[in-house]
Formats: sequence, structure tokens, C-alpha cells
Amino acid sequence: MARAKMPVVPLHALTPDTLADTFAVLIERSRSQTRDGKPFYTCRFRDKLRTVSCMIWADSPWFPACEREWREGTCYKLRVTYGEHEKYGPQIELHNLREATPADRSDGFDPVQLVESSRFDPASMFADLRTLAEREIASEPLRRLVTALLDRHRDKLLTLPASERHYPFCGGWLEHVLSVTRACVRLADHYLAHYSASRPPLNRDLVLAGAILHDIGRVLELGDEPIQPQPTVPGRLFGHLLLGRDLVHRTASELGDIPPDLLLLLEHVVVAHLALPEWGSVRLPLIPEVLIVHHADDLDAKLETYLRCLERDVNPGPFTARDPLINKPLLKDRPDLTASTPSP
Repeated sequence: MARAKMPVVPLHALTPDTLADTFAVLIERSRSQTRDGKPFYTCRFRDKLRTVSCMIWADSPWFPACEREWREGTCYKLRVTYGEHEKYGPQIELHNLREATPADRSDGFDPVQLVESSRFDPASMFADLRTLAEREIASEPLRRLVTALLDRHRDKLLTLPASERHYPFCGGWLEHVLSVTRACVRLADHYLAHYSASRPPLNRDLVLAGAILHDIGRVLELGDEPIQPQPTVPGRLFGHLLLGRDLVHRTASELGDIPPDLLLLLEHVVVAHLALPEWGSVRLPLIPEVLIVHHADDLDAKLETYLRCLERDVNPGPFTARDPLINKPLLKDRPDLTASTPSP
């Protein structure tokens, strides 16, 4: 009689004492020592909704593979018994493990379901961003440059995080850049009207192209792994600002119809949009268009970080725990005035 197939259950759906196969990504593999000097590893696996711990002791049959073969950011198919420790939280006892393969998709394996991802559909965000470029950038050569860069890197942009600090999840680049670009449309129109007598006027096309391409260097800075992409060698050596400028310059040279003075200013937006040397900016902003992109980018990144901290905090009391990214606690107990706001 054929042996019954082990059920495949999502990690977040496992209940205590359940034995099942599941898919998860290894997000941490840290080596430590016991008091008597024996090595052990603390491993953490996760899917989109749950993170579990797994202790690999020196006498475990899994210790040699854990030490030499397991890699953070890799997806695995595991056979586990799930449990919940009163003090240490969700735990798994490991019975079997192998690296997941494309053939596992028939059992429900989907790498994107193993990591946090944007609340919004990446394909829709990409379409919206491309539509903004087509609709809002009046200069045909500049519009063609922006859409060419988006189209060439579409597949990677669908899963790329914005950075390790803000929007650090699958689809984060698109969510961030789309948000920044929408803000820049409004800001550019506001300041064009506010400074209507300024000569030369603010270059709206330059602001919008810069907003869309300000972080395009991330496609070269980070690797091709759909799960937790790691910095590439060029990424560590040069960072996304210089790599982004190279991408813009190279693509413009291939297209051959971008006015040189406009291309020069767009490259300046890319390399100077961080504005401050301590943030990694290689140049200070020397044109006003950079300021619009810089402040829209900075506000969007900071606001996402604040709201993510507030949404996830479980600290008792009116303040969050001190967040390592913003280096301070945030007030949680803010009054919700939406219900009492009078209609206009």
C-alpha cells in the first residue's frame, strides 16, 4: 500500500503539535556557544505572516548542513512539528529539509508568499508608474528614456525592495517610487504656479523624470534574488546613486536623442537627490528641481518607517519601543478625530 503523502500546510497555518510539510525562507542563521563551549545555531524561518525559531545543537544531525550549506534568503521545504513556547514563542522541531525548487509550485510553493510584500499589486503599480511617465512627461526624448529604463528592468522592479531601511519588502521599490512621483506631480505644479515669474521656470519634466529614476540604481546595487536580495559587488563599491547615473547615461547614449544639457541635469538629480553627504549623497543639490525630489523622497521614506513602527509595535503603554531605525519611541495614543470631523 502506498504511503500517504504528508500534507503541505502554510507555515502561518500550522497549529501546535502539527506534523506537516511547509515552505519557508531562512532569514537568520546565527552561531553561538553554550556555557560549556559547544557551538549551536539559532535559525529563524518565516513566511509572510509568521516567523518561527529552530535551534540546531552541536549533536543534531542537521548541524553539519546548517553550518556549511544553509543560506539566509534561501527558500526551503521543511518537514516540521510546530509548537508554541510560553517564553520563546513559535518554535519548530525539524524532521527534514531541502531547498525548494520550481517543481514545488505544484504543492503551493510561491517565494513571494514567504516574505512581506507591498499591500498593492506590483503589476498594477508598475502600470500606474509607466502611465505617469507617458502622461506627465512632455519631452518625447525624456519620456522615451524613462519608459525604456522601466521596461528593461520591469521583472526585477516588480519584486525589488526600496532599501534595507524603508519599504524593505517585495514590491517596495515600486510602492515608494510611485508615491514619490505622485507627490512630485503635485509639488511641481504648485511651485510652477507659485513662482510663475521665475526665469527659467522650474523644469516639470526634469522633476518627474528624476522622481521616477532617482532610485533606478537599486537594480544594479541589489542582486537578483527575489527573497532578501543582497548587495552586489558594484553595489557595495559604488552605491545606487552612481550606478543609477551610469544606467541613465548609458541608456541615453543608446537612444541618442536626449538633449545633452537636459541629460546632464537629470544625472545631477539622480546623484544629488539624497542632498546630504552623511546620507551618501555624492554631490549637493545645485538646481531647485533636486530639492523637490529630495524632500518628496525623504518625507515618503520617513513616513513609511514611522507608520510601520506604529502598526507593528506590541509594547505596552502609550509609546512604542525605541525603534532602531528612527532611534526614538513614538506616541501611539493619538486621538482619532476622523469620526468627529465636520463635513465641509
